[in-house]
Amino acid sequence: MEVAVIQFPGSNCDMDAIHAVKDVIGVEARLLWHKETSLGNADAVIVPGGFSYGDYLRCGAIAKVSPIMAAVKAFAGSGGPVIGICNGFQILCESGLLPGALVMNTGLEFICDTQELAVQNSTEHFCKASLGETIRLPIAHGEGNYRIDEAGLAQLEANKQILFRYASNPNGAIGDIAGIRNEAGNVFGMMPHPERAVEGFMPSTDGEKVLRAFLRSRKLAAA
Repeated sequence: MEVAVIQFPGSNCDMDAIHAVKDVIGVEARLLWHKETSLGNADAVIVPGGFSYGDYLRCGAIAKVSPIMAAVKAFAGSGGPVIGICNGFQILCESGLLPGALVMNTGLEFICDTQELAVQNSTEHFCKASLGETIRLPIAHGEGNYRIDEAGLAQLEANKQILFRYASNPNGAIGDIAGIRNEAGNVFGMMPHPERAVEGFMPSTDGEKVLRAFLRSRKLAAA
């Protein structure tokens, strides 16, 4: 069983994701260059954080047309689990795999901090029973302000597609939203970095719980 971590020009959290999945959780993981056209035998996909293509045009706007994204879309369409973290969340929104968009933080500044997140009861694994009422994860972004129209927000709320909310909103995101999923429940996106919170010297170890919750959607990791 294997997790593919997509690597774009400008990705900088790809090796962190590999380390968290492979060395901490114990699931095989490999880098997959953006020019590839197949996911191979991947059982799950992580689209990591960073600054793909230097964030030119808009964050994720160029990455969405990379060759590998056709395979990611097909994989997601067949029910395969995909998670986008920070820039990866932006890429998934730009690609249409998740609703809404990420825009400039209201303070117009890059934020690097650790945030408390309120866990929402969204899926069997992304819920308070498995993650706890709150978790603490690092954030590092300049365009983490989640936006969606009124009808879209109502749909997210009605379908329980919101994964996490900021306890203290750092970027102006509508509804304090820090992470969402698609309606089918197999594509996830979040601005905070779980891969940066998996060992004792890090801000917390709550990121391991988040990544295990994601991997359990394909039963890759032990409960």
